[in-house]
Amino acid sequence: MRGAKDTTVFLASFLSKEAFKVSSTALKASKIKEEIIMSLIKNETYQPLTESTALALAKSLNILPENNELSCTEIGDGNLNLVFHIIDRKHNKGLIIKQALPYAKVVGESWPLTVKRAKIEADALKVFGHITPDFVPEVYYTDDVLAITVMEDLSRLSIARTGFINGETYPLISKHLGEYVAKTLFYTSDYALGPSLKKEQVQKFINPELCKITEDLIFTDPFFDAETNDFEDNLLPSVENLWQDLDLKFHVAVLKKSFLSEAEVLLHGDLHTGSIFASPTETKVIDPEFAFYGPAGFDIGQVFANLAFQLIANPEKESLIIQHIETFWNVFEEQFTRLWKTENKEEFSSTTTFLNFLLTKYFEEAVGFAGCELIRRTIGLAHVADLDQIPNEQLRLSAKQRTLELGKVLIKQRKEINTLEKLVETVRNS
Repeated sequence: MRGAKDTTVFLASFLSKEAFKVSSTALKASKIKEEIIMSLIKNETYQPLTESTALALAKSLNILPENNELSCTEIGDGNLNLVFHIIDRKHNKGLIIKQALPYAKVVGESWPLTVKRAKIEADALKVFGHITPDFVPEVYYTDDVLAITVMEDLSRLSIARTGFINGETYPLISKHLGEYVAKTLFYTSDYALGPSLKKEQVQKFINPELCKITEDLIFTDPFFDAETNDFEDNLLPSVENLWQDLDLKFHVAVLKKSFLSEAEVLLHGDLHTGSIFASPTETKVIDPEFAFYGPAGFDIGQVFANLAFQLIANPEKESLIIQHIETFWNVFEEQFTRLWKTENKEEFSSTTTFLNFLLTKYFEEAVGFAGCELIRRTIGLAHVADLDQIPNEQLRLSAKQRTLELGKVLIKQRKEINTLEKLVETVRNS
């Protein structure tokens, strides 16, 4: 069990040195002779890896056992990065090499992005891994110039979104996520770190380019006739009604203001079921490249919304998904309350009223953020397979209509939907 003092010591040292980082001299001294790898190291310039150069890099790091038989496959199916899976078939071991591309993969080179986001992601993995080692993959090596992170192979697990679609139930995932979110939010807050160290951490995790993507794709574009929006023609009447809803836009603007200005905790920033690997017994949270200091309710709302997608797409799963939503919040509230009472540096920590105020704030904002996520994943740039893979067109459009309506209700009525019971009732009614 990590304590507040232990975490404070870790983060204070983390500001002055790169934990877990292998120096470039180790690579330069390796016996790997592949010309491209040596050129990359010598010139210290960014170039995208290929399967062959990723394989050469893996060999040079000596992370896997000696006398290995390595193969490499590029498996990245996300929007922003290259992902290489290195397998040692002789010893049945592996590792992952992730490299940031200098553009959004989902769009192409017309949407340039800084590769510095790879350092944000690697640093966030290290911080979250220190706080909750059971729920985060281990980081073996990072390189800021090549925008590379080498980490634990999680191929024994499945992507949670895919698993849910295929009928998996993941009985422990909501419990694990409740604990992960409670601990990462508390231990990166003023209450665990104290104001001074927290402010230093805020500076370390400034992430303007990735935050701009969130600001546009979640809080802006879906509520206007933006070029990035993507939806079926049959949804146009509902979408136009949404665009003309001035009350809805006001509430979204309030939520966007919170996202822009409240540096409460270090967020994962993109905590959907596609960023979670799971099995019946394990849960691992990956891909925190959107990490930054923001409002605590944002990560909570992402979990709420991405569970709700499964219920809307598959009403027969109502009992399972409602149980996951209830377990996630109950575990979060229990864990956060325990940490508040035992690990808190805030003078007002003994004031139960203040704790209740914070939990209510987090919950209400999470409900609103969940509504924004539901809408943007339905008519915005990046959809979810939960809805898009419904084979029957009529059922798919009906599910998307319900998603839009639920999103609007959660955004506009978040202060009335201020308890778990009311949230469950609202989601059921959808």
